[in-house]
Amino acid sequence: MTAGPLLFARYAFPPNERGLCGPDDHAALRDYATAGVTGPGLVRLATGFAGAWPYLELIASASKIEDALDPRVVEAYWVGNSLLDKVRMPAYGASLEERFRGRAGRGWEHIALAVSAGAVPHHSFHVFLVYPWAGLLRAGREEPSLQVLDSCRISWGRVITADPATGTVLVMRRPLCWDGRVLGYGPAVPHQAAAGFVTGLLPGDWVSMHWNCVCDRLSQRQLLALRQFTARHLRLVDAEYAA
Repeated sequence: MTAGPLLFARYAFPPNERGLCGPDDHAALRDYATAGVTGPGLVRLATGFAGAWPYLELIASASKIEDALDPRVVEAYWVGNSLLDKVRMPAYGASLEERFRGRAGRGWEHIALAVSAGAVPHHSFHVFLVYPWAGLLRAGREEPSLQVLDSCRISWGRVITADPATGTVLVMRRPLCWDGRVLGYGPAVPHQAAAGFVTGLLPGDWVSMHWNCVCDRLSQRQLLALRQFTARHLRLVDAEYAA
């Protein structure tokens, strides 16, 4: 299993490189992930992700795991696993209220309702129900809202070809689509992504992607978990639209 800090770096680097989250030292995060080494510097960088880090602490605390960068905790947040359902609703709600109630304004009610309806501290919850893009989509601003939602979620696809010379991968992937009422998936289409820090990819491999960059090779267990937890939060956001 990939060391937790390195696994975190693989998922966090694509948006960090774009200046969307985390500390400004993109090069340091990239260098750690490229070299495949961990250290106190990488841990400090991880704690600078104000969006993700509190979720990791919450998941670790609920499972009595001392290290918020334990690989099981990191996997839970980005991909999903059984640790997520150990987080109790009162603790989750209190954490979110402290972080977002003052900033969310009227949107706080939707966040609170989602938690009571079964949301868990998975990245897809943050993308679909905390970020404003789903609300903007609902208000008729399809672009760039749909593109941002599709890029920021952790998506999955199956490798068709991988080209080490260019560092690119062609995958079959189902993009998000919006019909004016429901946010769901379109049919699978070929999609080109950067290989990121994952080497040795072969046709048939399942991979996770964040902001058009491959983050990890997925086992069948991980693939199922990512699909299930993403679907859980899509159902919640669609329930908001239906309302």
